[in-house]
Amino acid sequence: MTSPRNPTRAPRSKTDHRVPSNRPSQSTRISVGRLIRSESPNYFLLLGTTLFLVILGLIMVLSSSSVDSFVAHEGFFGVVLHQGAIALVGVPLMLVLSRMPLKFWERIAWPALIATCLVQLLVFTPLGVTVAGNTNWLSIGSFQFQPSEAIKVALVIWLGMLLAQKKDHLDDWRHVLVPVFGIGGTAVMLVMIRGDLGTTVILASILFGSLFFAGVKLRMLAIPLGIGALGALAAAMASGNRMARILSFFGTGCDGSTGTISAACWQPLHGTWALASGGIFGVGLGNSKAKWSWLPAADNDYIFAIIGEELGLIGAVVVLALFVLLAIAFLRIMNATTSPQAKVSTAAVMVWIIGQALVNMGVVLGFIPVLGVPLPLISAGGTALLTTLIAIGIVLSFAHSEPSPSPTPLTGKPNAEHL
Repeated sequence: MTSPRNPTRAPRSKTDHRVPSNRPSQSTRISVGRLIRSESPNYFLLLGTTLFLVILGLIMVLSSSSVDSFVAHEGFFGVVLHQGAIALVGVPLMLVLSRMPLKFWERIAWPALIATCLVQLLVFTPLGVTVAGNTNWLSIGSFQFQPSEAIKVALVIWLGMLLAQKKDHLDDWRHVLVPVFGIGGTAVMLVMIRGDLGTTVILASILFGSLFFAGVKLRMLAIPLGIGALGALAAAMASGNRMARILSFFGTGCDGSTGTISAACWQPLHGTWALASGGIFGVGLGNSKAKWSWLPAADNDYIFAIIGEELGLIGAVVVLALFVLLAIAFLRIMNATTSPQAKVSTAAVMVWIIGQALVNMGVVLGFIPVLGVPLPLISAGGTALLTTLIAIGIVLSFAHSEPSPSPTPLTGKPNAEHL
């Protein structure tokens, strides 16, 4: 009798049904399933809407900036290539930040606020550059950027950390109003001093919005809100350029009775004409007439006018609907989180992005005077796009850490205790 080829191998019984070697292991299947279930629907809602707005923004920046870019000897694609490069950096950075734990934002809150305020102080040095009447830009080599945009991100993180620590003292103004307006207000003043009223309004909105959504009573906010309104009025009256914009809002110099249209009326009038010429369906993508050096800042502050002209009322309503969807995503994340820090920071980002979008659209539609703030995620502007994507990455990190129902071992359905 010959011996078996492998004497150490036990004979296979008739009931021994072995798993084929090419079948994935159980641990692999669990890892893949966990990866698929790791993100909440709120995460994908916010991420998808953001990416759609960024892509739409790149298309509209290409269309609205091509003429001005060519006139500036940068070629037809100069502005959009720069915007695209920022998007290629900002989107991956947003995804990386979405994986950061809550403790990370708590640890960097103070360093971020201090660092951004120190950088903002550089606008008071020869590095500061005046653009459109305000000196809130820095020029280092061939790069120009706005440090005030970074202050928005720092305030979002810092306010979340601070108000979470003060959650048991929200009815005591000494614990809440003193640090928020003493320290956060100082950061806002650094921007206001150099003449950027539009950014100042957005920063102040972040402060008040954070306090409101943290649960601070409205009666405690009434006096600071009144003082802030008086300060904004005083800042507007102190500048001839701002007063001209306010007067143009009420029609002064815009009727052509003197034979010419004032410089302050030129931009809002041409923005209105661009919107009116678009009608319901628009003149077609790339066919704007206003962008041919008629409408200043066509790719930035007034890009919504180009959207209305080229894509019509339908395109403008779609953009508005996307920002409504973005607001819904923020509110859902705020409702799902159990962390006061995550709730306040998400509220701050929502007030910043949605509030700024409404201000921008309101300016173009003629509801408010010209303030000079870009349309988030759509307007040309590298600093604004990058910081907005960073802020959304912070909110995505909160959505990433949302508790999700765990499946039972046998059925894969949520446990009853999670329902």
